[in-house]
Amino acid sequence: MSIADVIFASATILWIAEFIIFKNILEKNDTIGGKLNRRQGQGFTFDTGPSILTMPWVLEQLFDSVQRKLEDYIEIERVEPQWRTFYEDGTSLDILSDLPKMLEELKKVKAEPDSSFTKFLSYSQDMYDVCMKSFYKTSIEGLKDLRTQHSLKELITMDPFHTVADGTKKHFQNKQLEQLFNFFVMYVGSNPYSAPAVLNQLVYVQLGLGIYYVKGGMYNIANGMRAVLDELRAEIHTSTPVSHIHVEDGKAKGVVTEDGDFFEAEVIVSNLEVIPAYKTLLPQTSKAKKEVKQLSKTFQPSVSGLVLLLGVNKKFSHLKHHNFFFSEDPELEFKQIFEKGIPADDPTVYIGISSKSDPSQAPEGKENLFVLTHVPPKTAMKKDGQWDWDAYREVVLDKLERMGLEGLRDSIEYEQSFNPNTLEELYGANGGSIYGIAADKSTNGGFKIPSRSSLYENLYFAGGSTHPGGGVPMVTLSGQLTADLIKSDRENELKSKKAK
Repeated sequence: MSIADVIFASATILWIAEFIIFKNILEKNDTIGGKLNRRQGQGFTFDTGPSILTMPWVLEQLFDSVQRKLEDYIEIERVEPQWRTFYEDGTSLDILSDLPKMLEELKKVKAEPDSSFTKFLSYSQDMYDVCMKSFYKTSIEGLKDLRTQHSLKELITMDPFHTVADGTKKHFQNKQLEQLFNFFVMYVGSNPYSAPAVLNQLVYVQLGLGIYYVKGGMYNIANGMRAVLDELRAEIHTSTPVSHIHVEDGKAKGVVTEDGDFFEAEVIVSNLEVIPAYKTLLPQTSKAKKEVKQLSKTFQPSVSGLVLLLGVNKKFSHLKHHNFFFSEDPELEFKQIFEKGIPADDPTVYIGISSKSDPSQAPEGKENLFVLTHVPPKTAMKKDGQWDWDAYREVVLDKLERMGLEGLRDSIEYEQSFNPNTLEELYGANGGSIYGIAADKSTNGGFKIPSRSSLYENLYFAGGSTHPGGGVPMVTLSGQLTADLIKSDRENELKSKKAK
């Protein structure tokens, strides 16, 4: 039995040992990895996508599934402090996995943190523990699947009637702490004021399990995966954009490249997001158009971003590996991004400086600044995303210089940028989304698009638009869970044939 993985467009690689032998992986761009990629110039190296690794057990599990050890391919190290956070009023605090020290840090914004933080962390951990029984173990399509795997008590533990912001407000009643912990949901590109409260588990994922960096750059995750695929004799075709998926009698039969080459396959997995895949790779039947319309109402794209890769000729000694510069008014910020469809006037800005942990990433005496500001996806923006990104760059740099990065503009000697338009062009992401699907309590309850196509047999999906969502661990899990789903479907098919 063979499998053609149609598009390799993100961190996920789908492999299935002993049951399905990989045959072909077709990648549009000239390097594998999709958004998990790198850019280099003038001695600076930048990871262009994910910069924070959580839940490393997901990678360990993936490599173990083909009898490999992660540490033989990828070297990871824990980052501490995890973040340094800056508020507009001048307050700065470090996010630490050492809980007693973390409590001391929290006193900078709340004189008496009392037990609110430990109670919140316990609330977060309980959610994570429940999700380990379902969300992270199997491909889930919706509430019906979830109900079959949990008791009523476990479902209540997920705090189903509230949002992320409801959960933080209940525990803290403190504007700055609420803003801090609400922002964790941006790991999956969603609005804390509408995302389901179960995503508060991301606080435990970080504080309880830690955050990590991959030595030599996050792109070494893709390099490590490729090394294993080479050992498994998978054929990876880069610079091979797909024209369309060939369909006969309701079954996906193979893939046609833009050069006209045909790859026949019994199973096809598309790592292009589901909605763009239906729009661009499959027959535009009335049934398909109806499916896309319905999916688009329920599963809206996550935020996109303005990314600035800045090589600077100095070191900012007060910054750490990961840094967040918060907005003055978070409710207004999220309202502008998610409801009005415009970049925030006063955005939260992330700066990752991997050279703080890995000097090989920048020349001596210099630093590599990965600057990310979240903005709406093209699909939600006015003028179809045709914003003045040069002008918005100035908004971001003004904020950073005002909040302590004096002389930033003058220190820039290397620069590249990405915006929703370039992210859509490079990766086919819906509206240039970074994290796939936005989790919304009202429209999708936090669920993602099913990995098995509802329209065509033999067609499956993986990546950020499918369960369990965006981010390195979730996208990697999507590949593993889709693989498990394919294996189960094929085994059931074989049993059915034998029964006949």
